[in-house]
Amino acid sequence: MSGPQRTRGDYRWWDRIATRWNDNDVYGHMNNVVHYALFDTAVNRYLITEAGLDIHGGAVIGLVVETGCQYFAALAYPETVEAGVRVARIGNSSVTYEIGLYAEGADSAAAEGRFTHVYVDRQTRRPVPLPAEMRAGLERISI
Repeated sequence: MSGPQRTRGDYRWWDRIATRWNDNDVYGHMNNVVHYALFDTAVNRYLITEAGLDIHGGAVIGLVVETGCQYFAALAYPETVEAGVRVARIGNSSVTYEIGLYAEGADSAAAEGRFTHVYVDRQTRRPVPLPAEMRAGLERISI
């Protein structure tokens, strides 16, 4: 994940996420595990609202198989986080996302994350090709 920090213009879709009181740790900033929850929240909101993912009854679900994060600055409650999302790679049954977390209005990311979903059949948990509607939604935010 190392390399130059991405800019706001590098991301294709945005979500605003309110931090919560319990997101802060004893040091007064957002605990590192919360960053991963925000990555997951932003990506899944995109999948549900823009790419046809049915989390309750769909035949296909995404399982996270790889994650990573670089931290650049602290975030803390009661900030609103702006999460930029883009797709770095689309395979037959897998997708790699890149997410930038920004304090509201900030020019530089506080954190940049990456994770990969492998899409599987809900019942068998075996990899399946991406459904056409989902692939089309993912291609809209692909780099």
